Amino acid sequence: MADKADVVVIGAGALGSAITFELARRGRSVICVDAGDGVGAGSTSASSAIIRFHYSTHDSVLTAWESAGLWLDLSSHLGIEDEAGMAHFIRTGCLVFDFPGSNRPEVLGHFDAVGVPYQELGAGEIKDRYPALDVGDYFPPKSIDDPEFGADAVGEVGGYFTPEAGFIDDPRLAAGNFMYAARHNGAALRLRSKVVAVRQQAGAVTGVDLASGESIECPIVINVGGPDSGLVNALAGVTGDMKINHRPLRQEVFVTQASAGFGMDEGTIVTDLNLGTYFRPHLGGTVIIGGTEPDCDPLEWVDDPSDFNVHPTIEGFERSVYRAARRLPAMGIPSRPVGLAALYDASDDWVPLYDKSSLAGFYMACGTSGNQFKNAPMVGIFLAELIEAAERGQDHDAEPVQVLGARTGQTIDLAAFSRLRQPSLTSGTVLG
Repeated sequence: MADKADVVVIGAGALGSAITFELARRGRSVICVDAGDGVGAGSTSASSAIIRFHYSTHDSVLTAWESAGLWLDLSSHLGIEDEAGMAHFIRTGCLVFDFPGSNRPEVLGHFDAVGVPYQELGAGEIKDRYPALDVGDYFPPKSIDDPEFGADAVGEVGGYFTPEAGFIDDPRLAAGNFMYAARHNGAALRLRSKVVAVRQQAGAVTGVDLASGESIECPIVINVGGPDSGLVNALAGVTGDMKINHRPLRQEVFVTQASAGFGMDEGTIVTDLNLGTYFRPHLGGTVIIGGTEPDCDPLEWVDDPSDFNVHPTIEGFERSVYRAARRLPAMGIPSRPVGLAALYDASDDWVPLYDKSSLAGFYMACGTSGNQFKNAPMVGIFLAELIEAAERGQDHDAEPVQVLGARTGQTIDLAAFSRLRQPSLTSGTVLG
C-alpha cells in the first residue's frame, strides 16, 4: 500500500526544509523526500550563506529584508530549539563597491522604500573604515590571462554599506534546524529517495513514484530539487508554458587565510563587481571568496547534474583569489586550491521561481541561482500562501498572491517570481 500525505516536498535543502516546516506548522501532513544522504547536504552545504539586501528588484529586496528579520531569532521563528544546536546570524555588514553603469541609484531607491538602512561611502571613507582594503578602480573585470589583469588602478571608487547584513555560520545546520522543527510538527523525512515519476490524473497531481519502487499518494507536490529541479519539472510535464527557464550552473568557492586587518572583528562582506569578486570573513580566521560572473568569465552550464567535476580547479582558484587579492593586498594566497565546487540551479534572469505550474497541485521553488539561501524563511511562507490561495479558488496567474511582511507591513507581490514573468533586469550574478 502506498504512503499518503497532503504534500510531498522534493528536496531537503534549506528551502525545501523551510517549506516542509511551514506547511507542517500549518497542520498539513508532509513528507519531504531527497535523493541524498542528509538534510542540507547538496547545494545548501556549499552556500556562502550571505544575508544581503542589494537586489535589483523591489520584491527581492523586500523578501531579503523580511527573511533577515526571521533569521535574527531563528528559534522564535521555529518555535523550538534544535537539540543539535542552532545556526546563528553573524552580523558583519556588507560593502558594495561602485562600478561604471552600476544600479546603485535603483537599489538605494528600493532600500528607501523598504526601510533598509545604508550609508553611502566615498573612497576615503572606505579606507578609513577598512584600511586593509584597496579602493582602486580596476573596471572592467579581466580574465587572469589578460595582459591588463595586473594593471594599475585608473582611480578610486566608493560604494555603499548596509550595516544589517551578515551571514549564517553553518548553512547545513540551518537546514537541519528547519527540518527538526518540521518533524516536531509532524512532518516525515525520507532520504535516499529519488523521485522518478510525478503521478497525475485529469490534469492534477495524484502522487509520486520513487526509485525504490515505492509510491506516495498526495494531491500536492512541491519541486525544490535544486540542480535536479529542471529534471523534476520535465517529469511533471510543466515546462511548456514557462517563460523563464533554469538549469544547473557549476560554481567554485575558495577559502584563504584572512589578511591582517580583515578578520571577523574588523572585516565585512564585500561585493565587488568592479573586480568581479565577492568575499567575506569567516570563523577560524579565514576568508570565503567567490565570483560575480563577469562577462570575461565563461559560465559552466551542466547538462547532467549527476555528472560534473566536484573538485575546484586551478583556473577557478587563480581567477577568484587573485582578483580578491587586488582588493586585499595583504592576503596570503595558498599554494593550492582550497575550496569546493557545486551546482546552483540558475534561472535566465537570476531571479527565482516561486510559483504554481500548469499542472494542478504541482508547485515549484526553482531557479534560485545560488543566492536564495538567505530567503528560506520567507520562501516557506510563500509556498504555503500559494497553496492556500489555490484552495480558495484564486488563480495566481490571473490574480497574483500578495504576502504581507511582518517586519515592514509591506506586501510582496509573488508575480515577481512567476514562471510567466518577463525576464527581470538584474546585475546577473550569483553572489552567495
